[in-house]
Amino acid sequence: MSRERHILGVSGGRDSAALAVYMRQHHPTLPVEYFFTDTGKELPEVYEFLDRLEGFLGKPIARLNPDRDFDFWLSEYGNFLPSPRTRWCTRQLKLRPLEHWLRDDLESGTVVHSYVAIRSDEPSREGYQSTHPNMKVHLPLRDAGIDRAGVLEILSQAEVGEPAYYSWRSRSGCTFCFYQQKIEWVRLAEHHPERFKEAVAYEKTALNDGSPFTWTQGESLTELINPKRVEQIKLDYEQRRERLRRSRRINPLSARTPDSVDEAYGIDEDAGGCVICHK
Repeated sequence: MSRERHILGVSGGRDSAALAVYMRQHHPTLPVEYFFTDTGKELPEVYEFLDRLEGFLGKPIARLNPDRDFDFWLSEYGNFLPSPRTRWCTRQLKLRPLEHWLRDDLESGTVVHSYVAIRSDEPSREGYQSTHPNMKVHLPLRDAGIDRAGVLEILSQAEVGEPAYYSWRSRSGCTFCFYQQKIEWVRLAEHHPERFKEAVAYEKTALNDGSPFTWTQGESLTELINPKRVEQIKLDYEQRRERLRRSRRINPLSARTPDSVDEAYGIDEDAGGCVICHK
């Protein structure tokens, strides 16, 4: 009889946390292994939320720390920053530790069932797709018809809540994720100034070594944090939020509010981002 494993990756975001709660509630006897691929550059709020989620699950979330950290891989890539065109951070700090964690079992014939947090209102999204025939991917939220409102309800009823960073940021993941909006970089400087300074230092080193990329498209963080530029970014953000508020039909049954951070940023979840990082 072939052996089986059941795994569920949590990112520190809403959807994967809701899926973990859902599996605990609906499949309590299934030996699900929860894991988190830690880049070492996560927001403090991520670790706080993972601790709270562990309390509900009643079992630890395995931390898959890569054997080589962000600084090592940055050096290996010639100090070129990761970007949407060169997503080495996802490959080396997220996928590589996961594949290393599973490799021996997959090669020995173990069937690994991976549960991925793709909602029913995300028809075009796909989770991590392994090419190994023994890896089976399941989408329980989509199969159960659970959308964004359902995710929020699951977290609320379980009294797990949401990560604190959602009050100022639309995505989870690395502190200086390049998918952040410009307003989110401004908020990072306000909420975690030391982390912002670290991102500036990485960017300066990368530019000095010839990297074509900055953390945010079209300008460096040094330019972005100029007081006049910050004022303009905040003004643009408020104007965008007001346009969205005026144009959006109010649905009393919707979990989205006119002041929702991700709506105000104009985030289209299908447009980009790493599922394994920010779900």
